[in-house]
Amino acid sequence: MTGSSQRPGAEPFTERTPRVVAARKLTRRAERDRTGRFLAEGANAVEAALACGTVHELFATDRAAAAHPPLLAAARDAGIRVSPITDRAAAALSETVTPQGLVAVCSLVDRPLETVLGGASLVVVLVDVAEPGNAGTVVRVADAAGADAVILAGDTVDPHNGKSVRAAAGSTFHVPIARVRDTPAVLTALKTAGLRTLAAHGYAQTSLETLAFDTPTAWIFGNEAHGLPPDVLSAADTAVKIPLYGQAESLNLATAAAICVYTTAMATRH
Repeated sequence: MTGSSQRPGAEPFTERTPRVVAARKLTRRAERDRTGRFLAEGANAVEAALACGTVHELFATDRAAAAHPPLLAAARDAGIRVSPITDRAAAALSETVTPQGLVAVCSLVDRPLETVLGGASLVVVLVDVAEPGNAGTVVRVADAAGADAVILAGDTVDPHNGKSVRAAAGSTFHVPIARVRDTPAVLTALKTAGLRTLAAHGYAQTSLETLAFDTPTAWIFGNEAHGLPPDVLSAADTAVKIPLYGQAESLNLATAAAICVYTTAMATRH
């Protein structure tokens, strides 16, 4: 059938097929870390993954194959195994209510810290961020703003988490990402790389609109509920607040990050 991923006479994989079972285990962080692989679902993420050469296998339902023939053709042209799956198998691989039926098994994308900071002029750092949707959205913001890297420090959620990858909408594969448990080591590396460190803090004395962006900058954002730890705030060069002109008490993490990062990007691109 035109647009189908099936080979003639081949039955689509079910949720019990060993390769589907193995891929489903990648929804768990321990398995991702053990194997060095993760799942990317949906056309945007799959297209980005194919473009950067990280895909090992592509699973597709007949409906998804018919909707995205160029993606399947690109995978086959790259020598990547394209495996037909049933709708139930797609549901098993998906962490969403409405599976898209297109799932790639990819290599983890994070890199060593020292490789993402060389020559960087705009870096985004997340410290102890717990919500994967927020992490993915900030990765997307950083990508859109032309940031050079995103660093996930401390106990920040895994950027390869399914919800984070979906929220990033392909940007997981575009912007360099590093994961570092040791937050003080990240701050030291940023300063060694010549980056001014700005810590987003709702109660800071310095307001965003008073800053000049004439030096390489790293923005640091903290946990959704607790913000940045005191030691991070004291170690940063400047704590910065976003001015609130209306009656809202605060902004959520992803919105605050978008404002700060874009303010910097626009100021340095004039």
